[in-house]
Amino acid sequence: MKISQKGLYALQAMMMLARHYNQGAIRIRDIAYEEELPEKFLELILLELKNARMVESVRGAKGGYRLRRSPSDIRLSEIIRLIDGPLAPLGDAEQLRSLIDRDAAHRALYQVFLDVRDAAAKILESTSLADIADGGSAKPEKRRKKKSESSVLAMAVGGGKGGHEHS
Repeated sequence: MKISQKGLYALQAMMMLARHYNQGAIRIRDIAYEEELPEKFLELILLELKNARMVESVRGAKGGYRLRRSPSDIRLSEIIRLIDGPLAPLGDAEQLRSLIDRDAAHRALYQVFLDVRDAAAKILESTSLADIADGGSAKPEKRRKKKSESSVLAMAVGGGKGGHEHS
């Protein structure tokens, strides 16, 4: 999984909209200024988010963009999949499962890629905009308590299963 600059901008804009969720629509200019994003590129991103029904636009003097749902109902995985596609490092989860089934010689390699994808997906699917909108300080105990999540991430980052350590 690779998050593009466009994906990062989309996440930043959505976080800003989450912080201002109950304050009405926010102008593109204000989102761009507060998040230090290029305004023209942001317009295209917000249009894509609008077409996916994640945000809505409001016309008029108090117009702009706002989230269509509560920040706690929008998962990071939704935004990333919309902008950057599958979460898997190679194709998507189904493609990886197919490779595992039919390529016995490389099954273990594809299984590692699937495990990495599953770990990333689990974290991104369990994290909402509300969890990160204020810099992550709203629910620090919630993020710390998920031991399985951090061990899965450590496993993915650390190089896989089996307790092999490199010295």
